[in-house]
Amino acid sequence: MVKIMMLTTACVFLLFGNEQQVSPELENDCLRCHQTHNIPSEIIYRRYLLHYSSKETIKKKMVAYLTNPSKADSIMPPQFFDKFPPKEPNKLTQERLQQRVDEYILYFDINKKLYTPKEDK
Repeated sequence: MVKIMMLTTACVFLLFGNEQQVSPELENDCLRCHQTHNIPSEIIYRRYLLHYSSKETIKKKMVAYLTNPSKADSIMPPQFFDKFPPKEPNKLTQERLQQRVDEYILYFDINKKLYTPKEDK
């Protein structure tokens, strides 16, 4: 079931792309580094979504990890860190960090990308 959900999600991302505009703050504070190091943001978000499912739990886990990152607390598998650099502790204020995580979740939210056909009555 999980594999089917992941495949469906990947297809939706490929077919419809990401139409949501990224905020300059999210780009500057987060995504620029992801792009520089070729860190797959969408895949990371999908791992959080599959593992925690609740956006509120995802937010709490992301903020906790970004505040004090460690491989042991990461949702990514150990081999991920063979290719990508470990995260340094974030220097944003807690308020700003929480705002950026909210924006990150909103930007990669798959609910806006899913198409649900209307039922015939």
